[in-house]
Amino acid sequence: MIVTANAERSPATPEEIWAILRETAERQKEADRRWEEARAEDAKRRKEAETEAAKRRAEYEAEAAKRRAEYEAEAAKRKEEADERKAELDKMWQETLALWNKDDDKLKTMRDALGGLSNTFDQVVEHLVIPGIEERLGELGLRFQHISSRRRVKNESGNTEMEIDVVLENSDTIVAVETKAKPSMDDISEFGEKLARLREILLDAGDSRRILGLIAGAVFGSAQKQAAYEAGLFVIVQAGDTMKMDIPKGFKPKEW
Repeated sequence: MIVTANAERSPATPEEIWAILRETAERQKEADRRWEEARAEDAKRRKEAETEAAKRRAEYEAEAAKRRAEYEAEAAKRKEEADERKAELDKMWQETLALWNKDDDKLKTMRDALGGLSNTFDQVVEHLVIPGIEERLGELGLRFQHISSRRRVKNESGNTEMEIDVVLENSDTIVAVETKAKPSMDDISEFGEKLARLREILLDAGDSRRILGLIAGAVFGSAQKQAAYEAGLFVIVQAGDTMKMDIPKGFKPKEW
């Protein structure tokens, strides 16, 4: 018999329909199995990643705790040493003050007793100021990364032009400190000139950070203190066995 193109297809038999349904069910079952395997693999990898992350976090926290403990131990040790040093300096300074108005022979004896620590009263004041100066300036919101003493400043020719008793630095500010046992009017005036020259030297070197000045003294006359304020200088004075920053109302430090 000849079948034309438009002849209709015979309907599927029940057996063919059941075969199609079984095949579809098998394919769905296979797809479900692969999906479950993929989910299980994903869960396994996620768990492994979380375990590894937890392990690394625990290692990092343990290392951080170790470093923090070492830093705190070192800081405590340095503070203890600084406190002991300060106690020694305070004792020496009180003995120095006791001899302040004595005759030259006794004064010379005291200077000799200071030995390598200092051979001038100004340097004694410097050693008294250094331990607490960062804290005093910190009370004004100033924080520093570097503190140095007896800082030599060279000009563009490479020659040492000045020495600054104490220098505190951060990324945008320099505080230059002058220490004197008993600051005079000339000391204040000369320090202002030194700061102006320091400004010139640093600008020549490409350093445009602002410069603030601070003068410290054990014995500070009222006239000298007022002159320092008028010059725009911070003032630190002795108060018992420590040093304190004395800032009058309305004071505005000068920036060089």
